[in-house]
Amino acid sequence: MEESRRWDGKWIWTDGAGRQAALHECETVLFRRSFHVPERTKCRLVFDVSADSRYKLYFNGKLVGNGPCKGDGNTFYYETYDLTESLRSGTNVLAVQVVHYPVIGANIAAESIWRSPLGAFYLEGMLTAMDGEVLALLHSDQRWRVKKEVSVRFVHETWMSSKWLAGVEKVDGTLFPHGWNQVGYDDRDWHDAELVMEPINSFGLLTPWQLTKRPIPMLESRERTFYKVVREEAVPGISAAESAFLFCSRSPAALQIPPGSRYMIELDAGLLTTGYIKLALTGGRGSVIRIQPSECYELPPQNGRRMKERRDDPSGGKRLLGDTDEYVVSGRFLPGGEEKERYEPFWWKTFRFVRLEIHTGEQPLWLHSFHYVETAYPLRVAAAFECSDASLTPLWEVSLHTLRHCMHETYEDCPYYEQLQYTMDTMLQCLYTYYVSADDRLARKAIFDFHSSLLPTGMLRSRYPANRTQIIPGFSLYWIYMLHDHFRFFADLEFVKRFRPTVEAVLDWFERRRDKDGLVGPSPEGYWSFVDWTQEWRAQHGVPAGGKPVPLTVYNLMYGAALKQAADLFEATGRSDASYEFRCRADSVLEAVKRHCWSEQRQLYRDAPDTEQFSQHAQLWAIMAEAPGQGAELLQRCLEDKTLIQASYAMSFFLFRAMSRLERYDSAYPLWDTWKQMLALGLTTWMEDPVSQRSDCHAWGAVPLYEFPAEILGVKPALPGYETILVEPRCGPLRSASGKVPTVKGEVTVSWHIDDGLFRIQVDGPSEVPLIVRLPDRSEARFASSRKVNTECPWKEQPKP
Repeated sequence: MEESRRWDGKWIWTDGAGRQAALHECETVLFRRSFHVPERTKCRLVFDVSADSRYKLYFNGKLVGNGPCKGDGNTFYYETYDLTESLRSGTNVLAVQVVHYPVIGANIAAESIWRSPLGAFYLEGMLTAMDGEVLALLHSDQRWRVKKEVSVRFVHETWMSSKWLAGVEKVDGTLFPHGWNQVGYDDRDWHDAELVMEPINSFGLLTPWQLTKRPIPMLESRERTFYKVVREEAVPGISAAESAFLFCSRSPAALQIPPGSRYMIELDAGLLTTGYIKLALTGGRGSVIRIQPSECYELPPQNGRRMKERRDDPSGGKRLLGDTDEYVVSGRFLPGGEEKERYEPFWWKTFRFVRLEIHTGEQPLWLHSFHYVETAYPLRVAAAFECSDASLTPLWEVSLHTLRHCMHETYEDCPYYEQLQYTMDTMLQCLYTYYVSADDRLARKAIFDFHSSLLPTGMLRSRYPANRTQIIPGFSLYWIYMLHDHFRFFADLEFVKRFRPTVEAVLDWFERRRDKDGLVGPSPEGYWSFVDWTQEWRAQHGVPAGGKPVPLTVYNLMYGAALKQAADLFEATGRSDASYEFRCRADSVLEAVKRHCWSEQRQLYRDAPDTEQFSQHAQLWAIMAEAPGQGAELLQRCLEDKTLIQASYAMSFFLFRAMSRLERYDSAYPLWDTWKQMLALGLTTWMEDPVSQRSDCHAWGAVPLYEFPAEILGVKPALPGYETILVEPRCGPLRSASGKVPTVKGEVTVSWHIDDGLFRIQVDGPSEVPLIVRLPDRSEARFASSRKVNTECPWKEQPKP
């Protein structure tokens, strides 16, 4: 993080008129800066850009980037652009569209995007000759031309609570300054920008925007067409073949929609995706175009419950639900000309299906293209997996697709609804990312983000960056697990040291809440003690024990587990005194749980003291925390007793971990039926939970991305940072498996098979990295190098779980 540097530009905006009203609504402001490149002069153009709240940057009419990366008031990011290769002799123009989101009101919009009360734009850079001579200073100042954009209105009170998102757009194209980002545009009716604030004030007084270089790569963009037409209500003269040609290919084409007509088409992208929807048209002045992205076809909700069945089946009265952007056509561009009227919503959308509806006015409209640009974090998948059970292969592919589309400038719980980074979800997504790419850049940012959310009480916010504070106490513990996971996979001691004070603050919050029985007591009023989405806890919004204000067994066990992981981190970073204290605390709280939450009659942990409610959650967390009384018998009861409240998709990850910890991983294989059932519903990403059936894309369900490489292939760090590699396959009913796993030390490939009463395995990993191969008969083979290793052991057929 850059704490300070000299900045030479100025924060600028349009005139201050209406500033108070703008606190309650979105503002869109356009900026332009023209400059001259001398003939036959080789030049260089590099600059830094930021804005409150979001910007889109164009150079000579072409979109080159958007941002800033999501941060907060203490860490406000900027992006650096090098457009040297795009320069041309003569006039060039930088053009920027900035949207400032409101800070007051019931629906403040784009909750994951931090904003101050002031809209502002910043650019610092210059055009230089190759010898360093400055040819033009381009810093944001009063020389920039500016115009408040009045054609777009953002609506936030919609059926799907898009206050979390960037808003539904209502755009009047007749008012939009078409061509505003082009070189030849006449901006004489624009005015000079006004100064908002200097970037650094004197005497230590800071601005609302503490600029820090973007820590992650720019999002990737890929042009896409739709996969097929699902439904169409055409007008005379438009054939199904013509529609499919326009929407499902990139070949030049146009549909002519007569005046006074209604045209509707529903398109399938083939997979749920995230992207910018784009259209190009001519003619059609006054026509109204409505664009509705949606996750799936479904029946109308009943009693507030979503009625989702086969996601790609439109029959039986099913329809697409979703918010609708609306665009009124200017008709400024005539058919036959090279220029087209174009519309693209400011923020990316999530969809598998898109409904396009066009109502023409008195003029015909020519639709030239309707496609999208897929956008996501540039996840470079280096892992691979295959096995003898072909039914597991789609689980791997769908999990990859789910993770990819819940990664943008932060990890996200669901891209369609909230686009917020929650701690529990993020902890799992980080692990999945490590296994498929060994890329920790977004994870490091996430760990820093939650650290930045620390409240004076010692609590971390459960979702961050965010403009409203939400507290789920258990989620602060997931942040400690997240930090511990990063240490296991990357062994970055300096990174851990930076966050030790925050770890202590979180743990001290829980310690201060312990009662006379030694248990962490109920959460304060207004906090949300969420554990999992289960049918039995639905009315209490995922809170055990009937939602009553009592000590929760799961939270106490999670606290014990967090203390032990914190002890590992502090021991590794030279704080053995604190490590010892944390281990003593863990022993104390886990003993209290055994005294007050254990049922001798059921031989299970209750969900809370003095209650006879039981769940898988309490048992699996007792195993995770290594609480007294945990063991193979407890796990057996956890798996076999169907009266227990069952773990949902997110918590299933920890159920898998409990089975692995107690050498019962063979029992995990039947659990994959839950994921296979989702495939049977036509899902292309994993849904949030079976209870609310809200989101169809929620990455906490991408559990195969951990289980397949870590357990079936068996690749794990035996020592932090893979200083020693462990390969410990869990075969279950499989006869073979192979794949590759990227690590911080290099790629590890594994191939094993069972044949003629022998288990044979081949491992090829980075040289000079020690390797431990733990075989199914529990014998170990140790090697000084993991390069091209072969070993085997007798195979005994295992009884079915």
